[in-house]
Amino acid sequence: MCRNIKSLFNFEPPATEEEIRAASLQFVRKVSGFNKPSKANEAAFLAAVDEIAVVTSTLLSSLETNASPKDRTEEAARARTRSVQRFPK
Repeated sequence: MCRNIKSLFNFEPPATEEEIRAASLQFVRKVSGFNKPSKANEAAFLAAVDEIAVVTSTLLSSLETNASPKDRTEEAARARTRSVQRFPK
């Protein structure tokens, strides 16, 4: 799994279109092996990003949970703590 793709479900406020598109872009980059596609592949690359963003939005809106929403600032703080523990200076 690409480390840049973050969980987008069950956050308050909900994931934005920009966050969904960024995750979709990372997924297509990982699957295709292209960071930036050639001109010949650019249309297919961008179409894939758009389609995955739509599917992801549909998925996120249809998922249900009884858990309380996660707080973005708390999750970011936990990620920073894990990063410091994992990569001490």
